[in-house]
Amino acid sequence: MNIFGIGLPEAIVILVIALLIFGPKKLPDIGKSLGQAIRSFKDASQEFENELKRETQQLNAQKSQEVNSQASAATSSEETSKS
Repeated sequence: MNIFGIGLPEAIVILVIALLIFGPKKLPDIGKSLGQAIRSFKDASQEFENELKRETQQLNAQKSQEVNSQASAATSSEETSKS
């Protein structure tokens, strides 16, 4: 088991130290708070990623429209000059 570069023996040592520092009554509350913080960070990063994708898609769509309008304007001017 290797999570975040921490093996099982290191995880056990960390848990024992946390148990000694905070006590058995406080440890579940700390774990719950830590879990909620990680979840909210994950949600915020997912929201940021989704917003970034939306903005990128909008910019790409705008750029495509500009290119298409410039191409059709160039085609129209070429046809007008041939007449």
